[in-house]
Amino acid sequence: MSKLVRNMEFSALEKMFSGVRDLLLITPTAIDSGLDYNFRKQLRDKKVQVKMVKNSLAKRVFDAQGVKVEDKNWTGVTLVAWGSDSIKGLSKAVDGLIKDIEKKDPKTKEKYKVKVAVADGQVVPMAAALTMPTRLEAIGDIIGMILSPAASIAGCLIGPGGQVASQIATLADRKEEEAAAPAAA
Repeated sequence: MSKLVRNMEFSALEKMFSGVRDLLLITPTAIDSGLDYNFRKQLRDKKVQVKMVKNSLAKRVFDAQGVKVEDKNWTGVTLVAWGSDSIKGLSKAVDGLIKDIEKKDPKTKEKYKVKVAVADGQVVPMAAALTMPTRLEAIGDIIGMILSPAASIAGCLIGPGGQVASQIATLADRKEEEAAAPAAA
């Protein structure tokens, strides 16, 4: 491949993957065009994009963006899947689709294999990618952690004041009953 063509491909990949920090590297083995079409179409419906890449160019593109993936993952045929709203959504979409394909046709077992997951530029195991919280879930957890102690403090401040008010109300009711009882006699 000439240097000009290689530079054009590099530029195209750089443009395509600009800002991509969550991705999966997948190895397809012995797939036919129908299976590949359905795989890509179903992922496209879930807002996940898939691109077959030349390993050396893709490695250079991601290294330039600060996404470090070990060299052993850049071997063989490689599909890059990216998109969705988080690594959790992306990995669940791909993993669910691979399991559906294997369930429908047992002969297709191991046709698609996830090499590695990358979350925010860091390599993570696929099992961890499936359980990582989304951005909104993480924000909700943080807000819950912040509000929980505040609610406890508010309860501690309001609790004794409520007890004192209750005791004062009880004493006021007794005085009214005592005042009403002698007048009736």
